[in-house]
This record gives sequence, structure tokens and C-alpha cells, in this order.
Amino acid sequence: MSNSSKVIIVYIIGLIFGALFLDIWDAETSIFKALLGLGWTALLLIGLFFAEKNENN
Repeated sequence: MSNSSKVIIVYIIGLIFGALFLDIWDAETSIFKALLGLGWTALLLIGLFFAEKNENN
């Protein structure tokens, strides 16, 4: 399994955790929940960048 696949699996698990326990996709959202989702996606992009960089070396 490649590193990018592992990063994507961790991202999906985090989304499910956020949806079920943190109510990120609740009808009443806040700025904090929106920034939490954006931050998690930013971590995905950073993780994918470094995973692809390490696979090319």
C-alpha cells in the first residue's frame, strides 16, 4: 500500500470521526467547525505532497 493511500484512509477516518462525534456536518455550524474542516483538509494536502515526494525519491 502506498503512502498516499494511507494518508487518504486516515483522512476519511478523520472525516467520519468528525461527522459522528464532533458534528461538523450539523445544521448549526460555527466558524470553529468550518475552520476545523479546512484545517483537516489542509493536513491532507500537506500529507499527500510529502507522500508523493518520498515516493519519487
